[in-house]
Amino acid sequence: MAASLMVSFLMLGGKMTAFFITGSAAIFSDAMESVVHLMATGFATFSLWYSIRPADPSHPYGHGKIAYFSSGFEGGLIMVAAVSIIYTAVMALIEGPKLQQISIGLFITFGLAMVNLILGVTLIRIGKSQNSIVLISNGQHVLTDMWTSFGVVVGLFVVWLTDLLWLDSIVAILVALNILWTALRLIRRSVFGLLEYADPEDTRTLMEILERAVKGGTIAGYHQLRHRRVDNQKWVEYHLLFPEALSVQEAHARSHLVEDAVHQLFAKDDVVVTAHLEPEKHADAHEGRTNEPGNALADEKNDG
Repeated sequence: MAASLMVSFLMLGGKMTAFFITGSAAIFSDAMESVVHLMATGFATFSLWYSIRPADPSHPYGHGKIAYFSSGFEGGLIMVAAVSIIYTAVMALIEGPKLQQISIGLFITFGLAMVNLILGVTLIRIGKSQNSIVLISNGQHVLTDMWTSFGVVVGLFVVWLTDLLWLDSIVAILVALNILWTALRLIRRSVFGLLEYADPEDTRTLMEILERAVKGGTIAGYHQLRHRRVDNQKWVEYHLLFPEALSVQEAHARSHLVEDAVHQLFAKDDVVVTAHLEPEKHADAHEGRTNEPGNALADEKNDG
């Protein structure tokens, strides 16, 4: 993230230089996206530092949810940039574009795009290996910036070849629409994270683990399966059922076997498992148990 922040300053300086040299609306749109990226990267850097702080009495579940605020904040800033770019491009069409020294702007923009390509791929690769939404979101933003720059380069090259100056504004509008799409994706991810959306694939994986434990005789059954993701943390809760004659020590040992299986299948995550042990013939034990993949909840009724 420190590297990303330093590159953000480089991008902004380089693109503003290219804009002042050429007067291109397309390059201005690229520079505006870099202004937003610089602000977003600063907030993302703070969010990454804050999200990895350990749990404390005031935040017993940790600080990971700030990652979703970071993603949403980044998406909101990108959306503002897109609207600003469209306005500038439309005004350039109305007033008539004035371009100069396009070749210099092309070389500068292309060089900056290559730097962003390397940085974006690196951020996403590290983010996926660490399951960090902050790094992944920032990497996707960097790649959006890269594609924006490549789009500008292609557009300006066509303008340079054809002398159709109005194409510069059209390219800027197309770039803004692409930026807007990225903004909506980031905001969607943020909303899903804050609302604790349960991934159906994770639900199926957890249910397969529990069903195997039932078939293998490790547990007699289960219910009230819940799970949620907070950045790189996976929180899993379930109630496990055991024969009444089984000792607490043995039930606890078997519960750990199930927990170990969960940790193995979610090895990339920081998994926190909470298991509630119950006798098999508990009055409400089998209410709400489901074998339907995609259901993250089983029995919302309070056991008392």
